[in-house]
This record gives sequence, C-alpha cells and structure tokens, in this order.
Amino acid sequence: MLQFPDFDEKQILFIETFDTKNINFENDNLVIKEQNVIKTKVSLHKIFAIFLIWETTITSVLIRKFMDFWITVVLMKKNLLPYLVIWNETEWNFILRKKQYEKTEEEMLEIAKEIVLLKTRNQLNLLKNIRDKSEVLKKEIEKTKEIIAKIPRTTNYESLLGYEWNVSKIYFSSYFREIGWYRRAPRTKCDVKNLLLDIWYTYLFHFIEALLRLYGFDNYYWVYHRTWYQRKSLALDLMEPFRVIIDRALLKAYNLKQVNENDFHLENWQYVLDWKLSKKYTSIFLKEIMWNKDEMFYFIKDYYKFFMKGREHFPEYEIK
Repeated sequence: MLQFPDFDEKQILFIETFDTKNINFENDNLVIKEQNVIKTKVSLHKIFAIFLIWETTITSVLIRKFMDFWITVVLMKKNLLPYLVIWNETEWNFILRKKQYEKTEEEMLEIAKEIVLLKTRNQLNLLKNIRDKSEVLKKEIEKTKEIIAKIPRTTNYESLLGYEWNVSKIYFSSYFREIGWYRRAPRTKCDVKNLLLDIWYTYLFHFIEALLRLYGFDNYYWVYHRTWYQRKSLALDLMEPFRVIIDRALLKAYNLKQVNENDFHLENWQYVLDWKLSKKYTSIFLKEIMWNKDEMFYFIKDYYKFFMKGREHFPEYEIK
C-alpha cells in the first residue's frame, strides 16, 4: 500500500492535447512528443494521476503500463468535463468493503455529521479570516456559529442537510461578496464564478477519488450523499472538507486579476471557457492541489484507519 514518503514524490500531470501530441513510454518513462520532439519525460514511478484534456490516442500497452504503476488517468473533453477514468482498483480489500456495507444508517449519520462539521468549520474559518469585517459580516459569523453548534445534536439526514445548506448560503454570499457574488448554482454555468467552481470541484473530486482507491474503498457507497446509479457518493462525501481550498483559490485568483471574464463566452445560455485558455485556469487549481496534497493524503489514510480499526477520533482537517 502506498505510504506518504512514496506519495510525496508523486506528480500530477495535466496534459493538453489541443496541439498534436504523441504519448508513449520508453524504459518506464512517460514520453510526450510534439512533431517528434520530446517535450516532457517523466518516470512512471513518479506519477500519481494524469488528466488528459481533449482528444488523444492511447495504446493498450500504455494503458497496461498505467495500471501496473497504479496511475489514475482521467480523460476529459475540451470543456474540461471528465468522461472516463482508467485505474487499477484495489478490489482485493474485501474486508474494508464488508465494513462499508455493514454500517448501519445511524453509524453513517455520525460519520456524515463529522464530515459536515469539518466543512462548515472551515467555511467559518475563511469568514473569520476576512480582515475588514463589516457589522453585517460579524452578525453572519455569529449566526454561522449558532448553526454549526446544532449539527452534533441532529438525529436525521434531512436536518443535517438543512444545517449544511444554511451555513453555505451565508458563507458563499459573505465570502465572495467583494467579487460580485450572485448565488451558488451548481452545474448551471450561470456565471464565470460558478463555472470555475464547478471545474475545480471536479478536479478535486477525482483527486479524492484516486486517493480512496489506494485503499480499496467502494467509491459508490455512501455515508452522506445518498447512493444513486453511477454516482461515486463516497468521493463526494470526503471532498466536502476540502472544498474551501477551491473557494479560497477562486477569491485569490480574482483579487490577483488572474481571472479575465473576457476569456469566457455565452453559449446556449451557459458560460463556456475558451479551450485555448484552459491551461491558464488549470494551473491555478494545480498549484492549490500541490500545496494541500499532503493534508488530503493523510486525511484519507486516517479515514481508512478510522474505518478499519474503529478508531475513536474522526480524522481532522483545518485549512491552513
């Protein structure tokens, strides 16, 4: 099983194939060529995950190599929508999956409450970290504290969802107020801010999914997000505490003038990112993941120990 010293040496590759590129391997190295000129050469031993954007051709031999080296490959359309994930899953960990399936709904609710507490406390931390607090913001912070205090006492999923929604409603409108926030509308692409959050949350989701597969979790089996057909509910569950990383990156990108809304255009009443500029926005996300990948690795590792060994304390994560 992958240990942290090994993981710490791993790299995440984002390969854009908008221009003609040839992807192959030589002597256990991933080699990317453009017009027969080597552009990138990376040891397969050092790769954790690869995000391939736009059309490309991968040989069956290369896929087998990826699986031999336990490399997750995410294939994405030019609009950065993932459509296929290739991995070598640790399906042999049947004891872990048995423990997953045997959890009662009451036990899962307790885990779900811990997840929501981590998420909402980190949202509160970002609000408290705003330097110039208006009187309105101070009241919203106090109201957020009151809602969070109720979470440990909830006895059903409906109430838990309500508390999470109420905190998020305050959080999004307060945290992004200075950049002209309207509302959070997942998957609607109603404005540039929501589009970027959707794209970056998707990257985060696949990173957490890849970490969970290191231990053999059934990504489709829930503890908070209900199990639906083809929905990887567990990856959605355990990315929740880390969404604040993406939120902070978005606000920072706007403050540093890294986001140019002219890079986006309306198409069928939805905002779309020009595919030629996707690398610019991918690099912003990639830096955030690399700065926080250690914490995410340890969190999933501790969650595995919590699940397998029945540890009393749920893993912690507090945004830096």
